[in-house]
Amino acid sequence: MSALRYEWRLLARSRWAVCALVLLLALSAIAVVSGLREVQRQHDTIARVAALQQQELAGQAPKLTRRGDAGTVAYYAFLSTWDPPSSAAFLAQGLRDVSPFVLRVRALALQSQLHEGETFNPELALAGRFDFAFVAVYLLPLFLIALLHDLVSSERQSGRLGTLRALPGAGPSLWQRRAALRAGLASLCVLLPAAAGALASGMPAGALAAVVVAVLAYVACWSGLALLVALRGGSSVANATTLMGAWAVLTLVLPTVGNAALARNVPVRQGVELMLAQRETVHGGWDRPREETLARFFQTHPQWQHTAPLPAGFHWKWYYAFQQLGDESVAPQVAAYRESLMARQRATDALGVALPGVGLQAVLHRVARTDLLAQLRYQDAVTAFHTRLRNHYYPYLFEARRFGADDFDRLPRFEPAADAPEVPVTPLAVLALLGCAVLALGLRAAGRVEGLR
Repeated sequence: MSALRYEWRLLARSRWAVCALVLLLALSAIAVVSGLREVQRQHDTIARVAALQQQELAGQAPKLTRRGDAGTVAYYAFLSTWDPPSSAAFLAQGLRDVSPFVLRVRALALQSQLHEGETFNPELALAGRFDFAFVAVYLLPLFLIALLHDLVSSERQSGRLGTLRALPGAGPSLWQRRAALRAGLASLCVLLPAAAGALASGMPAGALAAVVVAVLAYVACWSGLALLVALRGGSSVANATTLMGAWAVLTLVLPTVGNAALARNVPVRQGVELMLAQRETVHGGWDRPREETLARFFQTHPQWQHTAPLPAGFHWKWYYAFQQLGDESVAPQVAAYRESLMARQRATDALGVALPGVGLQAVLHRVARTDLLAQLRYQDAVTAFHTRLRNHYYPYLFEARRFGADDFDRLPRFEPAADAPEVPVTPLAVLALLGCAVLALGLRAAGRVEGLR
């Protein structure tokens, strides 16, 4: 303990090291506060939309139910669905930056409604958000490099290395202890604001523990790499240059190249293409014989095939039948689209095995429930609600029932999934093993200092 206290006093005398730690603490705190504010903004948006929804439905009910026509209600009544941010969403915004978290749907064809929100300004999404994940993945390694790159070279350049080597107990444990103190303080500067944000948001303890383990594993990776470079006997400038090059390659170049390779080898059609294909089928339904459309609809919905035949002229049940057929026509493309997304997600997880930054990002996004899996779960929830909505209208449409004000009040209401904590065990274990392996190599390199001059 006395040796560690001495190292702390020595570190405290270095103004640039103290300033670096304070700056890292400030950046992490700003990122957490920014994330909490964004989460609150999303909650406020959802609450405002819910209130406006109630006002709109209350105003529509007398007008839409005046004639008792369910088709009119189904066409004009939009119902809100929403994906509330999790209590850990302040850590990483993930896909919530570019994917809608509020969707208003009606009983028409679903795919066009699901993917209308995909149109956004790519220039606004390019920079991303300054969140905790950005600080942990990109900035934390830079501070570790600044604190560890001259661990030995600074002592050599000042002429103290020989004296340090002559002191009792100044073997490999000296450099390990010094590196552990600096890496530990950097970890605290990042994790303390995250822990405060977790308390403020009500984040489950298990999710917070997963974040702590992931960040510590990432710190172990970069600390081990910094030790491997700093203890090899190079100058401070050479060490810093080497580590900065490693940072650029591991956090910028290789992830970009990997993403480009995934985009080429695992192509994914855009959701907008599904929307256009589904709309093409729906619009073509106006030109097909009505009896043919209903016959195709009854193949998948035989419970309505014994209802009254179509009268002359327009009828809502024919209209909603070809809306349903529009969704069914693109069902194979939807399945292929989702499978392509999942294949790319699996490839990204595999990339995280070799690139610790990708692995940490995957863990943080999974814990925050802002990754692709969370987006697909929300789409599944919207799809299930849309099915309930259609099934609610069909008896009125096919059995010619009157749709009154009481029926309007009984329209299905969307219920979002519970905010259950999710700990990605496999990616977390892989990142922890990688961190332990690299750190072990770095600690082992401390024995080489004895041979340096």
